[in-house]
Amino acid sequence: MEIQKENLKKDLKDRHIQLIAIGGVIGVALFMGSAQSIKLAGPGLILSYALGGIIMYFVLRALGEVAVEYPVSSSFAGYAKAFLGPKISYMTGWTYWYMWVIICMAEISAVGLFIRFWWPDFPQWITAIVTLAIMVTVNLIAVKVYGEFEFWFALIKVCTIICMLLLGGAMILFGLGNGGVPVGFSNLWSHGGFLPFGWTGVGMALVMVTWAYSGVELIGITSGEAKDAEKSLSSAIDKVFWRVLIFYVGSCAVILSIYPWDSLGTKVSPFVSIFDKMGIPYAASVMNFVIMTSAASCLNSGLYICGRMLYGLSLRNEAPRFLGKLNSAQVPVNGILFTGAVSLIGVFLNWFAPENVFYYMGAVSVTGSIWAWMVIMLIHLKWRRGLSPEQTAKLKFPMPLYPFGNYLVIGFLLVVIVMMRLDPDNLVGLYVAPFWYGGLWLLYHLCKVGEAQKRADPTVKTEW
Repeated sequence: MEIQKENLKKDLKDRHIQLIAIGGVIGVALFMGSAQSIKLAGPGLILSYALGGIIMYFVLRALGEVAVEYPVSSSFAGYAKAFLGPKISYMTGWTYWYMWVIICMAEISAVGLFIRFWWPDFPQWITAIVTLAIMVTVNLIAVKVYGEFEFWFALIKVCTIICMLLLGGAMILFGLGNGGVPVGFSNLWSHGGFLPFGWTGVGMALVMVTWAYSGVELIGITSGEAKDAEKSLSSAIDKVFWRVLIFYVGSCAVILSIYPWDSLGTKVSPFVSIFDKMGIPYAASVMNFVIMTSAASCLNSGLYICGRMLYGLSLRNEAPRFLGKLNSAQVPVNGILFTGAVSLIGVFLNWFAPENVFYYMGAVSVTGSIWAWMVIMLIHLKWRRGLSPEQTAKLKFPMPLYPFGNYLVIGFLLVVIVMMRLDPDNLVGLYVAPFWYGGLWLLYHLCKVGEAQKRADPTVKTEW
């Protein structure tokens, strides 16, 4: 398999990758988005998160199998060129960049939204642009600096969730914070049953679950800058699956055991409600700070990923050459700056429609995640079919249940698309998708025409 040689600095340590893997998938979608998902599925959301976790595991193992053998920052976009052709590679790289730019816009919107908890009249767009400037600077200094910031950002999120699980479990089992009276688990089935909206509700929640788990595939992108890719990747993938599954399923189970699902609002994070019920001083302020750092963490990761995607696209002649420029720290400086510039659209949206921008961006980004996961599974299928039995036996990190796992993920993603069609709040994602993918397809063919003209007449200038 031919993969472009990269010149990025391998400065991410195992502890960085372990926390980056968790931090990339635990974000505002858990702390705030879970409230909206609960309204769709009730306690059945526990099943939605569990099913999504199984799908996430197969996606990670499929990507990990190839990434351990070929660790590059272009990750599945680079593999796509070798296995699925240049057009899919081009569309995958740009779609993944697009997905994370949308997420960046959503996250700077979240920071601006939550700063108003303390200063209600403070302009949301100012917070957004300051946060963006800080995270761009962090990413430009060195990959090690990005890794350190993401390590501590992720640690804050992890500690908060562990704290909630322990305190919530003590309230359920021993009555801590509830006058010594154990809450028990009856709220899981006492208000319309465990599945108040049936399996349809579980399916409807899968859209938000897919959004919540999107970003887990960034582990593959870190492989190109890992000191020991084989050790770090295999360890991070196995650990992140169980940790994320426990954090999402466990948090959901604790919240829905303590509070009846139909009593939770969508304006306040369920985590705030839990800590407040415990009598923890300034619970709302503490949780607000955690959610803000979570948003900043996802923005930090988004800029990192986008820079590497544009760098890989440039190496494969699928993006303008200037986006492949590295600075003295071997960081793709122009790719990061370009992404930051496009993310300024999110600043404008914070000024134009501050109340709705976060949820709109979330719905739009889901289609990018669906594309990325679908491509990963197709790459893995093509990869395995090209291996001899002897080569398969020597794989360092083989995906279990091949090819069943691949088809399960593909089927799951098709169900998510159907559920987006049935949910009015997620229709915006399906409305935008044809314009994006159609525009990419058209641009690809226009660029091919330009290349053909240049070969025929060397005096013809092209941008790529």
